[in-house]
Amino acid sequence: MIKCAYCSTDWLEESARLYKENPKFRQELAKVSTQVGFKIKAEPKWGIDPEIIFGASVEKGELLRLCFFSEADAKKELEFIMSATPQEWKKIMRKENKFLTDFMIGKIILEQGSKVGVLAIAPYANHFIDALTQVEVQFQDDMTEVELEEYIAKAKEFRKRLGV
Repeated sequence: MIKCAYCSTDWLEESARLYKENPKFRQELAKVSTQVGFKIKAEPKWGIDPEIIFGASVEKGELLRLCFFSEADAKKELEFIMSATPQEWKKIMRKENKFLTDFMIGKIILEQGSKVGVLAIAPYANHFIDALTQVEVQFQDDMTEVELEEYIAKAKEFRKRLGV
């Protein structure tokens, strides 16, 4: 299993590639058509500063897009935008916490879209999490100082290049 830093272009590109290669995800998400974004709140200790948004476009289980978005593009293109701290997203991705529970108690904030719409796709959250964790996701608080410095340098470069 390939290791990718959380919140990196490598992570999203490899996750998208593996999703498209695995018919399981298309089958599990066949009833899902949405454009959903996940805002990761700024956490300078993690090299995430300012906040960043990644999102996916899915049409009847087909992954059309998995990428980072600028704030303006996210508001224009995504049906839902949900935000949380990177530590909260880590718990969700490691399945230490459940998406629906944390959404309902306010640990995950809906910034755009309807709550009813989110509740309609919430039963599919674990399938999407599985798609994002087909790689070994290395979170910044699990990195060595050198790895974190390398991540921060790469993040500055890709954020500037992508305008995110």
